[in-house]
Amino acid sequence: MAHGGFYLADEFILETSGLTKEFAGFFAVRDVALKVRRGSIHALIGPNGAGKTTCFNLLTKFLKPTGGQIRYKGKDITAMAPADVARLGLVRSFQISAVFPHLTALENVRVALQRQHGSSFDFWRSKSVLDRFNPRAHELLNDVGLSEFANTPAVEMPYGRKRALEIATTLALDPEMMLLDEPMAGMGHEDIDKIAALIKRISAKYTILMVEHNLSVVANLSDIITVLTRGQVLAEGHYADLSKDERVKEAYLGAGHG
Repeated sequence: MAHGGFYLADEFILETSGLTKEFAGFFAVRDVALKVRRGSIHALIGPNGAGKTTCFNLLTKFLKPTGGQIRYKGKDITAMAPADVARLGLVRSFQISAVFPHLTALENVRVALQRQHGSSFDFWRSKSVLDRFNPRAHELLNDVGLSEFANTPAVEMPYGRKRALEIATTLALDPEMMLLDEPMAGMGHEDIDKIAALIKRISAKYTILMVEHNLSVVANLSDIITVLTRGQVLAEGHYADLSKDERVKEAYLGAGHG
């Protein structure tokens, strides 16, 4: 909440200070300070090689930082393992659709629900025990517009629907904050519109940080945008302001990177 032009500390669900990752003398990320406001859609953009993916991997603990600090809900998570961070409610959705291809949409969501309840690989358990996850699984499928695909194997679903299913399985882990890695990658226009609408809809309940190359999507969805270049924060703000920033135009918007 704003107060006298300043924001209270607990308004920021994820914060970094001095976040740095060095690979044999090359700084992929250097001294990044990031603040993600609760309930917002925050986009991380930049030209190829800007450090977006490295930064994303640092935030989700798939890489260990060389320096700096990451705080989630006020807690220092810099040294925590990915699974422990996920249990705190910070959950990542991958760029490549991460679903079990030969399980149905319902079964995929149910696996995620089992994992959330500490029994992710108990496939041998009785049907009656597993069926207790069905009501919530159907609810999540409905939330992402996949009710009609409940009994369809994931491998038979259109690409955009698979991405919606991936979001459903992410939601099944009961996140407070979702990190979306290029959610529009490989999609046609119709699927992009559907997933963009889905992200907008779920943002009413969750904080979202996304890496995305599609600037039209970024412009339409994002509350705030952080622009990276050469591993450092170049600028931050609303799309309307950043699109007029000559530094951003030179580094990104005018560089032909969609």
